[in-house]
Amino acid sequence: MRIPTNQPPVHPGEILLEEFMKPYDITSTELSRRINLSIKYINAVISGEQGISTEMALRLSLLFGTSPELWLNGQIKLDIWQVLHGENAGYLKIIEPVKIPAPIESHIKEYNINGKVSYSQG
Repeated sequence: MRIPTNQPPVHPGEILLEEFMKPYDITSTELSRRINLSIKYINAVISGEQGISTEMALRLSLLFGTSPELWLNGQIKLDIWQVLHGENAGYLKIIEPVKIPAPIESHIKEYNINGKVSYSQG
């Protein structure tokens, strides 16, 4: 998944409004009725004040014939971008990756017939 670096990804609520609701001529009220979620929540998503939940993604995918991943991937991209560019982004720079030990395969001596492995220190 590629995350843009110079500007935030489009909010999934904007995609919902511009690419689905407007072309299908569906109002917030109708969308609320069709997917059984509150108008308040739908309007918060459309305005970018709220993210798309997994439950909403599933409902939208059933309504519009998309995959839930379409909605969730968009939300994940936005969430990651916001963390990378948010007020706590500096804390990410101080995290030191763990050192990966040598592969265990270099210590394997033999396999026995039961699938068990004997190890050597050589």
